[in-house]
Amino acid sequence: MEILALIPARGGSRGIPRKNLQVVAGRPLLAHTISAAQATPAITRVVVSTDDAEIEGVARDCGAEVVRRPAEISGDTASSESALLHALTRLRRDEGYEPDLVVFLQATSPLREPEDITNAIDSLIGAGADSLFSACVQQGFVWRRDGDNVASFTYDHRSRPRRQDAHEDVMENGSIYIFKPWVLEKEGNRLGGKIAVYPMSVRDSFQIDEPGDLELVEILFAHRPARRAVPDVRGVELVAMDFDGVMTDNRVLTDQDGRESVWANRADGWGIARLREAGVEVIVISTEANSVVAARCRKLEVECLQGCADKLGALQDVARQRGLKAPAIAYIGNDVNDLECLEWVGTAFVVADADPAARAVAHHVTRAPGGHGAVREVCDLMLAQKMDVEE
Repeated sequence: MEILALIPARGGSRGIPRKNLQVVAGRPLLAHTISAAQATPAITRVVVSTDDAEIEGVARDCGAEVVRRPAEISGDTASSESALLHALTRLRRDEGYEPDLVVFLQATSPLREPEDITNAIDSLIGAGADSLFSACVQQGFVWRRDGDNVASFTYDHRSRPRRQDAHEDVMENGSIYIFKPWVLEKEGNRLGGKIAVYPMSVRDSFQIDEPGDLELVEILFAHRPARRAVPDVRGVELVAMDFDGVMTDNRVLTDQDGRESVWANRADGWGIARLREAGVEVIVISTEANSVVAARCRKLEVECLQGCADKLGALQDVARQRGLKAPAIAYIGNDVNDLECLEWVGTAFVVADADPAARAVAHHVTRAPGGHGAVREVCDLMLAQKMDVEE
């Protein structure tokens, strides 16, 4: 199926100025939604609809396409449906492009996972539905306010049931909408025909609407559960990794003469040696210029590229020289300067104490923090899968 992810992101916002560009967990808010769409296997194209040049720049830097939206459908009163319809009409007119499904994602919901998008698509198809919305489940006692009056809405307060016996209600969380294009064109609405619902947890349903929400979502990112799913790395031929915070614990010891030393883990060296014996190349790519990086790599007999301001460019050069594509490469990182590499490679690992932004894009988070055997953990994981293949 041809499945298009559409992300409306206008430049204006009353509640939070320049909301879609606010930095959350180390990245512009919009970038989180683009990454989630790109990491969803079923999605074949990611397009951002915007009226703003800066937002367009961020979208393109993240690898998304852009449809520029006219001012008349970019104000506070303009509906999302108008932006969606405009983008679909432009793509059909300019390219003859017509997707089978549209996945409408709002940038204000940065906590959704690619797995949620995948499961929502599967839910719509499995239900034979024409459209779908994501929702969080509410089971309790809701009242409705009408002026100065309130009345019990989801139950009769004169005959209060037990909470577990109350009706189960669902509330749109604004995170994921999916529809067949004819629904929008015929109904003028994102929802129509047979409607399905995809339930999400309350935590992952959180939206950014008010200034205080930015601080709260930072906390949620920092404490979101680490994804422990073990990726399939049997096709990986090259492992690239950062140095500081991955092969070290991110501390530096400086003596009175300014000489620097770091703490490294011998177990990591053993794992790297075994991985190289198994035919997997290992390379270190670091922004750090201190000679301690090269010294440790020489000890481990690992190629080292240091002082790299453009880590992704360096990694892509290595890939071209070896004739490797991104799916054959894994990367181990820990911080925001690793994000581009983590997003480009086929398999992204981060250490347990990685920055929240790095954790958000990783396929797997190690149990060990950087400098405490995290690299060995990745090596062991890869070696175990390779042994299974040989057996």
